[in-house]
Amino acid sequence: MGGCNPMMETMEEENLIAAARLIMRVLDSNKKITSEAREILVELGARLTSMAKIAAVEDEDEEEGYGELSDIKERVNSIQEKIMAWEGDESMIWDCDPEEGKEYLKTVDEARKLAESLESLNLSKDENELLRTVNAVIQTSMARIEEEFTHMLVHNRQNFEPEHLSFRSSEDDGLDENSIVSFGDDSIDDSVQRDSVSRGSEVFIMDLVNPQVITDLRSIASLMFDANYGRECSQAFISARKDALDDCLFILEIEKLSIEDVLKMEWVSLNSRIRRWTKAMKVFVRIYLASEKFLCEQIFGQSQTEPVSSICFSESSKASMLQLLNFAEAISIGPHQPEKLLRILDMYEVLSDLMPDIEVLYSDESRSYIRTEFQDVLTRVGDCVKATFIEFENAVGSNTSNSAFPGGGNHHLTRYVMNYIKTLTDYSDSLNACLKDHEQAVNDQDSSSSPDTSPGNDNDDTENGNSSSSPMALHFRSLMSILECNLEEKSKLYKDEALGHLFMMNNINYMAEKVKNSELRNVLGDDWIRKRNWKFQQYAMSYERATWSSILNLLREDGLSNSGSSGSTLRNLLRDRLQAFYTAFEDIYKSQSGWSIPNIQLREDVRISMSLKVIQAYRTFVGRHANDISEKYIKYTADDLENYILDLFEGAPKSLHTFHRR
Repeated sequence: MGGCNPMMETMEEENLIAAARLIMRVLDSNKKITSEAREILVELGARLTSMAKIAAVEDEDEEEGYGELSDIKERVNSIQEKIMAWEGDESMIWDCDPEEGKEYLKTVDEARKLAESLESLNLSKDENELLRTVNAVIQTSMARIEEEFTHMLVHNRQNFEPEHLSFRSSEDDGLDENSIVSFGDDSIDDSVQRDSVSRGSEVFIMDLVNPQVITDLRSIASLMFDANYGRECSQAFISARKDALDDCLFILEIEKLSIEDVLKMEWVSLNSRIRRWTKAMKVFVRIYLASEKFLCEQIFGQSQTEPVSSICFSESSKASMLQLLNFAEAISIGPHQPEKLLRILDMYEVLSDLMPDIEVLYSDESRSYIRTEFQDVLTRVGDCVKATFIEFENAVGSNTSNSAFPGGGNHHLTRYVMNYIKTLTDYSDSLNACLKDHEQAVNDQDSSSSPDTSPGNDNDDTENGNSSSSPMALHFRSLMSILECNLEEKSKLYKDEALGHLFMMNNINYMAEKVKNSELRNVLGDDWIRKRNWKFQQYAMSYERATWSSILNLLREDGLSNSGSSGSTLRNLLRDRLQAFYTAFEDIYKSQSGWSIPNIQLREDVRISMSLKVIQAYRTFVGRHANDISEKYIKYTADDLENYILDLFEGAPKSLHTFHRR
């Protein structure tokens, strides 16, 4: 049923011949024909002419086909001999002679074209065997070419270690006291410093592979893709370059650490690794990855319908990028210890700074995995910054002491917090970004918990334009309120009320001076400083009242005018008053010479204020009653007392026997 019947074909052909003869006889006997008959005969003639031409072409093609097939057989045999000769030599072709390598590629490309020609023909069984032979030759040569391609990539690598960065300078010197010190009762350095990690550095393209072999690598890749071996070529490249980028991380001293390893690490060691990571991250992205992207484009081009160079870059760099990102992720999910904040901010700034670079490097939407992971890690590190800062606020508020701070000077907590936030101003953009979502809650808390012991409210700063209303500023104001509340609790530990006032005076003054003389002034504002100046002055006045009110009362005239007319009674009263004054003054000297006012100018101002009040009152008292007070009862002159006042607040207690006239 499926084939034609030969008998029927023969009958049809005989009928066709008979009809043609009949037409010819009719034409011979009838010289005149109608127009309709003429049209039919013209059409018949055209059809016969076309059929004759097709038959002639088919006969010619059949003759040429047999000649071309014979030529192909000869060429296949020649190519096979050449390829097998190269296969017998185990040395790398391009290592021996790059020109021979080019000849090898030319031979293989010829085999590829022959295979395409054979596939276009309607081959017989024997001719199909020839096609299989050509394909076997191509397969053998492709394995060799892939090996040469990998060898060339590996043995022509060019590593680069940035000379302007030292990765062994300060990272491994052990304890980083500025970053890990607790703000308890241990002393700290006044200079909390951030790492100097440069921002906004330019991309630098270097040759990761010897430029002399790039042309050969590109030729190999092009041939392998033309021969439908593109997948093998891509995998060979990805494998070789993945190892190369791993070595780059080794050069930058980035270890392979699991998240569990990082979480178990002691802070001293972890701190060192974070500092190394922040420096290495920029170098890796802006030098190594940028150069890797360029290498992929050099070898695979930039205009394929399928973005081969983009795929190869993404796959070759994935493992190394994930290694770097995993470290940052481990830091972000670790404990939110306040001493880590500066280092975490360094990490956030580096990631934020590099985000545009990552978007350019991994711009292909179908290969956006690394870009997405990078953004996710940046978000998590930002959340960690916010959580760590909030934990810092909580730690300041919950810091307790069992005993009063000796001398009433600047408490370690005050020094730590002020130096800390002074350093944090260097991260203002990053902190504002991280704290943004927490802004309103802090503003509400600040308005309800801030001590209202001075005119106005700190929140006025955000309304009068004298200070920033940024998220960081709101948090800093809240932190200052928390610190002040904590200091007030600590001041209650002093048995001597005057020393508690001196303690608050010192610490509020320290806070105000730190803000006034740093970038914090632009954050907290002049109104904040003015209110703290008012506060510490109030504490200074409270100190003077608690210390000198009773002693100055001894030098007043109260009670002397009612002492009676007896001169001896008045003299005895004056003598008792002076003796009580001297005793009280000596007690103050012995105790308050050990008290401390660290700020030199503040110390001088308090001394001057005391001298003006005490010395003037003493001079007036002694002068008014000079006729009634015996010289032998005048123990100290006004100048003596003034000199003794200069011994106060030095933080070095004077013993009683050192108290003598000079």
